[in-house]
Amino acid sequence: MVPGNHTQFTEFFLLGFSEKPEQQGPLFGLFFGMYLITVFGNLLIMLVIGSDSHLHTPMYFFLSNLSFVDLCVVSTTVPNMLVSILTQNKAIPYADCLIQMNFLLVFAGLDNFLLTAMAYDRFVAICHPLRYAVIMNPRLCGLLVLLSWIISLLDSLLHSVMITQLSFCTEHEITHFFCELTEVLKLSCSDTFINYVLLYFVAGLLGILPLTGILYSYTQICSSILKIPSAQGKYKAFSTCGSHLSVVFLFYGTVFAVYLSSSSTHSSWKEVASALYAVVTPMLNPFIYTLRNKDIKDAVRRFINRSTSSQ
Repeated sequence: MVPGNHTQFTEFFLLGFSEKPEQQGPLFGLFFGMYLITVFGNLLIMLVIGSDSHLHTPMYFFLSNLSFVDLCVVSTTVPNMLVSILTQNKAIPYADCLIQMNFLLVFAGLDNFLLTAMAYDRFVAICHPLRYAVIMNPRLCGLLVLLSWIISLLDSLLHSVMITQLSFCTEHEITHFFCELTEVLKLSCSDTFINYVLLYFVAGLLGILPLTGILYSYTQICSSILKIPSAQGKYKAFSTCGSHLSVVFLFYGTVFAVYLSSSSTHSSWKEVASALYAVVTPMLNPFIYTLRNKDIKDAVRRFINRSTSSQ
């Protein structure tokens, strides 16, 4: 069915955080600063890993991919919001809204699968250290990333095709600063029962299964660490997982805050939770890995020294 008032519908309106003129300047400054920090931090992680041979390992291969995905997440949402604040134009064309939603679904899926692959990498490294190089070979690592892309793209394509079959009649205001799937579904005047069934089924399948894999991996990791006799050995083994665990808690905590909150939850809380997921989490990830990971900190120092000495 053709979207819109069957002929006239062409755009949605993203209401964002505030319509008060005096708050637009601080909001622009806040999100512009966060965007620059996120871009710089994730680009730095990618450059450091790519240029330092000490970091050419499976764990940092997955981390560089995670940084790329985080960079894409903020670039999908924040620039459009900044332009909207500057121009005071909250309209987003129907096609652009679908494209934004499609990309967000892809990158959210990639985040999910990459964190799972990183948990498996830590599981093999700690529970099967002698077989680590054999199991986590470059072919398997590349295959895990490729499968993550394929599944995420298929999931996004499926939801996007379903959305194009809906019509939107009178209410076009989205109480978010980006086109989020459930918020778009709320505006449809078509029957969305199949869309919601598909949404919750896929979310359960592609969300709960990877999370279960992560929890199982860390159950085995904790069991192996407890068997290490020395306290120093335990600390060294667990320190390799600390950064990843922090990112896992941050990612799933914000996602659950957005998607498991009830429909009666105040919209302002959902907007804050969405900002945490779509903006704050990608910004914090580089700092978590830089501050908690000695290998990354050493590599950053070597990268800066090389850059300054070459000038």
